[in-house]
Amino acid sequence: MRLGLTPWNFDDLSAKSLSDQAAFAESIGYESFWLPENHFVERAIPDPLMLLAAVAAATKVIRLATTSFLLPLRNPLLAAEQVAVLDQLSNGRVLLGVGRGYSNKVLTAFSIEPGTKREQFEATLELMISAWSGEAVSVNGDPDSAVVLDPLPVQKPHPPIWVAAFGPKALAQVGRLGLPYLASPIETLDDLRENFALHTIAAETAGHSPIEIRPVMRTVFVCATANEQRLIRESLAKITLPTGAPANSAVDEWAIIGDAAYVKDKFAEHQDVLAATHIVVTRLRFAGIEDRRLRDSLTRIAEML
Repeated sequence: MRLGLTPWNFDDLSAKSLSDQAAFAESIGYESFWLPENHFVERAIPDPLMLLAAVAAATKVIRLATTSFLLPLRNPLLAAEQVAVLDQLSNGRVLLGVGRGYSNKVLTAFSIEPGTKREQFEATLELMISAWSGEAVSVNGDPDSAVVLDPLPVQKPHPPIWVAAFGPKALAQVGRLGLPYLASPIETLDDLRENFALHTIAAETAGHSPIEIRPVMRTVFVCATANEQRLIRESLAKITLPTGAPANSAVDEWAIIGDAAYVKDKFAEHQDVLAATHIVVTRLRFAGIEDRRLRDSLTRIAEML
């Protein structure tokens, strides 16, 4: 199983802070470094590709990933160009997680009718993939307005594309497209089992070969003492989870908090139950844990695999 992570320090989203975190992750063996996209909230990351460009300059091999690059908000040709430039800049290290967006307020702010987000997502993705082929493409279908993308991505035919999805309709769309489903960090193991089953059925129905990439995002922390474990679980139980979280779910249903043996067993369970191929370690979502302890936990996780 391969390891990725999101930043653990969301209080400082400067290019220097993110680059330092990614460089540390790279030094201890993490394969990918992930940034979300969000808008009009405190500590927003409206343009993850721009920040990942800074990370690219401070790292050598770690993949530069987005948890949900929101395609309905973007002109497909401009988005294709931006991804291609980052792939060139990083010598082929982009891993593009894409999504539709769940906030109607954000979609409306960008003049997107929420009810059309799935159609716009698919149309944008289709045009981006066509543009990355190097063939002439047109946004409106008019041959006279067709253009050819330059530069093209380093990775051929394009960077890997994983799709963040919530709900049966989104899962069915991802499966029909034949793309890997990026599971969220806030759903229970039982929910994820059902999600992957829906995704698999949709892919098989559409005639795709089995999709072997099965990534899961999870809040993970290796505790040094029983008291630290208790404090972290109590703190996580008090936070307000994002939209889409199961109601009244216990911390242990969506987070992996415990000693090294417990965490290792939970990783094995995710492999056994979900056939998970990647774990993306996400932040704790509350403050107060020393940076030293966070780095120590990440190091111990990396040593498990």
